[in-house]
Amino acid sequence: MSNTITTTNFNFPGQKAVYRGKVREVYTINDDLLVMIATDRLSAFDVVLPKGIPYKGQILNQIATKFMELTKDVVPNWLIATPDPNVAVGYLCQPFKVEMVIRGYLSGHAAREYALGKRQICGVIMPEGLKENDKFPEPIITPTTKADNGEHDADISREAILSKGIVADEDYLVLEQYTRVLFQRGTEIAASRGLILVDTKYEFGKTKEGKIVLIDEIHTPDSSRYFYAEGYQEKQDKGEEQKQLSKEFVRRWLIENGFQGKEGQHIPNMTGDYIETVSDRYIELYENILGEKFVKADISNINERIEKNVLDYLKNK
Repeated sequence: MSNTITTTNFNFPGQKAVYRGKVREVYTINDDLLVMIATDRLSAFDVVLPKGIPYKGQILNQIATKFMELTKDVVPNWLIATPDPNVAVGYLCQPFKVEMVIRGYLSGHAAREYALGKRQICGVIMPEGLKENDKFPEPIITPTTKADNGEHDADISREAILSKGIVADEDYLVLEQYTRVLFQRGTEIAASRGLILVDTKYEFGKTKEGKIVLIDEIHTPDSSRYFYAEGYQEKQDKGEEQKQLSKEFVRRWLIENGFQGKEGQHIPNMTGDYIETVSDRYIELYENILGEKFVKADISNINERIEKNVLDYLKNK
């Protein structure tokens, strides 16, 4: 089995704090910088699975940083540098406590809710008569709360976010605007690669100066769902399953093996062959969405490599 990085324990110069998310570990440096390390951890149903996926962290980091570059002309972001394949360095921000989910199609969580007979999600009406993976007349924004460690993200309406004061009215208008602009740009880029950007989520924060910026990841297989454009309509007309590039195939495998993150359920065993399959799927998405060959970084000792590259960056910045 290839080497993977599933946890870190660095002590960088000027380090003030460490936050460990489901996949990323974020080091605060001198109250002005964040060093974000994308691990090879895999989460589904808000549960971190026990085994790492080779190259997953590198793939997520490189897709996210590439899309930060491709969208910075329409929405400002937190990114400053990428000193290592698994590492992004950016401005310290105060994150908003919501994730902005936007859906162009009835897929994933929305489709599961729809199948239960629900026609409203996060206060947004979904039209009658849709089949799974049909396109919505217009993209819909379906926010979730941003869970702390060990908790589940939960659907929340725009009205609840504002009435509870989770986000100020004027800030939320910006989050909605940025979400729609980013989704439109992502849709255009995906189309140029023969893909459909089905749904995705964005996270935003405020800099010390009070500027709202995009943070974390963007248009990665962890945060987004893609279909192949070729054959999409034919499959819909025939009621066939869409071929997709996203983490949904992992969720479906877990569901088929009796796990949806509910109490009393046990995570099924992930064999070496299955882990390799997941890694290959992540590489497939990277190469399709970015239109370039994935170059595997040296993983003989990932922790040493990351530590050296970050220390060199901090010393020379």
